[in-house]
Order: sequence, then structure tokens, then C-alpha cells
Amino acid sequence: MIHEDTAKELSLHVGNRVLIEKGKKKIISIVDTVDGFVHKNQIAVSDAIRRKLRLKTNDSVDVEVVKRPLSIKLIKKKLEGHRLEKKEIYEIIENIANNSLTEVEIAFFVSAVYSEGMNMTETKNLTEAMVYHGNELKLKGKIFDKHCIGGVAGNRTTPIVTSICAAAGLKMPKTSSRAITSAAGTADVIETISRVDFSILDIKKIVQKTGGCFVWGGSLGLAPTDDKIIKIERIVNIDSQSQLLASILSKKISVGSKYILIDIPYGKSAKVSKKEAKKLKKAFLKISKMFNLNLKVLLTDGSEPIGDGVGPVLEMQDIIDVLSRKKHIKDLEEKSLKLAAELLRLGGKKPTLAKKLLDSGKAYEKFLEIIKAQKGDIKRLKKLKPKFTYNVKLKKTRKIKHMDNKLINRLARRAGCPEDKAAGIYIHKKKGQILEKNQPVITIQTTSKEKMKHAKTFFKKHEKRIITYS
Repeated sequence: MIHEDTAKELSLHVGNRVLIEKGKKKIISIVDTVDGFVHKNQIAVSDAIRRKLRLKTNDSVDVEVVKRPLSIKLIKKKLEGHRLEKKEIYEIIENIANNSLTEVEIAFFVSAVYSEGMNMTETKNLTEAMVYHGNELKLKGKIFDKHCIGGVAGNRTTPIVTSICAAAGLKMPKTSSRAITSAAGTADVIETISRVDFSILDIKKIVQKTGGCFVWGGSLGLAPTDDKIIKIERIVNIDSQSQLLASILSKKISVGSKYILIDIPYGKSAKVSKKEAKKLKKAFLKISKMFNLNLKVLLTDGSEPIGDGVGPVLEMQDIIDVLSRKKHIKDLEEKSLKLAAELLRLGGKKPTLAKKLLDSGKAYEKFLEIIKAQKGDIKRLKKLKPKFTYNVKLKKTRKIKHMDNKLINRLARRAGCPEDKAAGIYIHKKKGQILEKNQPVITIQTTSKEKMKHAKTFFKKHEKRIITYS
């Protein structure tokens, strides 16, 4: 943001690109003009730019106009249906990385890839470019990882799987995301009891000591252009196969993973159908060969929520219950064991070891060890309690036919997830189970009276679709 008079002197206009430089550090930004709190010969910048350039109030910087990037022509080329060469894809990703492209221009690139598609060579180059323009976590030895394409309410398998695999001696530096459209991401859930934002050096120490970690990938600069692209994809609500493949694999390659398990849930109210899941599996296997990755894809049933809780605190309680063996949560436990067994097989170990490590308590011990290394404590969970709860009951006995993943997630978000850690949906009964008269099917919980009101309104509006009965 620059004062209108200064902008006129420099022939700057709203939307122009400028290079802001302080010493050897520089960044490209987009101009906006203001009149008031910014005085002549002053600029105001976003917090992100301040951190990038390590700026302080009253610091002096150089500001100069820069030309429109070549990427704009390349994006138009893609929109016209042409293939992009390796150097052209690298140019676009570099321009996204250094802020040379506006969000509108990135949106055009996302739309171009979505409408015109990318062949496998283009997708490979896109993945490599994302890795190249980011940081890398260089660890010694065989590195293992897993990823779920998402879309299933609850489904917090990652901390359980990572704990089992780390207890078996596999090295698993798990970087995870925060929720965008779901009730909680793995980072949001772990944050209820532990820190999740660490430097690359800190993560190396944690993994060296424990064999695993549960950290937020957004603070590490691993394939950072992917985060910018995802942000735009959410706004325009499109998700192309090429960008999905590049997004997932660039993050895995950046942490040094060579042994990777991809979980693709499919089914009613999941992200993809079984037919789409099979197509996606084929694409993952094909591109993994280009990077010489030992990759396994599992197609799993994602038609219903998995676990009893949906929301940060409730999902963390599910994780602790499964690992500590205090409560039997069948669907979450069975899926976690299935995924862990496949990773153990990739690591040359017996898949039956997964159940042994879970039942013996060694996986739980490993979980607690990792949490302690991340400056956490499971006792913190007790302090995060909801102030308001609402039980959804039926007036007559019914059998549950289906619970809609998307609507359950949206209901949880209305209750305050993921920012309100104690908010969420507790599921008492699931598909195929009989619900007696006046017995709760779900409990909505939140810390805000206003959010509870929003959640109730949303439930009443979509009640027949959120839960269907036979």
C-alpha cells in the first residue's frame, strides 16, 4: 500500500507489480493506493512480506516497477489447449513462488489445467517444479509416508498409523495440513495437545529421537507454491487430477519419502466414486514410476464417517482411545491397522506386527513419546470442554441407512470447527444400527451460544439429508 501522491510521482497504478528490496532480500508485490494512514514516501506491507524481508517499522526499502511476467502468455497458451514445456511450467511455478502472479492470474492457471488437462510428462514437470521452488527435509535412511485424499468425516488414522510404524522402527516424518473444508485436519487435531509448528531443524531432531512426528507442513516452506494453488482451488471450487497428483507427491518428495501409501476413499458422499478412484489409482502408480517411488495405493470405503468424533478434540479422543485400548472404535481401528500393515509391508516387515504393536501398548508409548518431543501433553485435552451441547433424538425407533460425510463436516464447521477446538459432532450410532426412541443419534457441541444456534438451524434445514433411515 502506497500513498496516492507518491504513486503518481512513480507512475504507479493499482494492480501494478513492484519489486520491494531490502539489502539482498527482495519480493514482488501488487500495488494498492491509499490516502490516510500511509504518508508520502512510505509503504505499508502485509505481515507475510514483513516476515519475508524481516522488516521493521521505519525501515528503508527500494521500490521499483517490474514488467508483466512471461507466465501470463504461458497461461494463455495452456488455456488455448497447448502442452507446456518443462521450462514453461518452471517459469509459471517460479512466478507463483516469488509473488509475480496475482491471485486472479493463478486462478486462470488453475482453470487452464482443469479445463485442458495435463499429460503425465507435464504433471511430472509440475511436481518437480513445486519441489524445486521450496525447502526440503533431508533425513538419512528410508523415509515412509502416507496420504489420504480426504473427504471422509472423522477418519483420523494418521496419528495412529504413524505411531504404529514408528514403534516398528520405520522413519515417518508426518507433515499434515489444517482443515480447509473439513471439520479438522491432522494438524488441527494434534494442536489440541501439542505444538505443530516447528522449523526443519527442530523436526529433524524430533524424528531422530522418536522416529516420527505430527507437524503442520504449512510453516516449513515445503512446496509452498502448492499451498497458494490450493487456496485458489478452494475459492473457484475446482480440483484437477494433475494438480492433485502434483500437490500430494511434491510434498512427499520434499520430505524425502520413497515409501508412500496413498489412501483413496470412495463411495456415496465421498470425494470420488469407485470408478474415479480406480482412475486416480492408475495415475498415481504411473507417475510414481517416473520418480522411482515405492508407492502403494489403497481404495477404501469412504461412504460413511469413520470414528465416533468429528472435530479437533473429539477426533483426538478417538485417537487416544484406540491407541490406549480404552475403547473399541471398530471402523477407525480396523482402517488404521489396514493402512499400517501396508506400510509395514513396504518396509519389509510382517503386516501382522501392526496389531501386536497396538495391542501391546507400544504404539501408544510411541505416540506419547512423539507428543512429549513436540512439547505436548495429553492432559491438555481435559481443559478443552464444550459449554453447550445438543442431543439429536428421534421420536420413534429407526434403523440408520446413511450419514452424509459432506453435511456432517459442514454441520461441525457451523458449530465452530476447526478454530473452536472443543466444537464438533459426536456420533452415537452409525449405518446399520438401530436407534431406539429418545436415544441420541448425534450430539452437537460448541463453546459459543451463537454457533450452536447456527448449527441447529443448519441441522433442521438439512436433517433428512444428513442422516437417512430405512
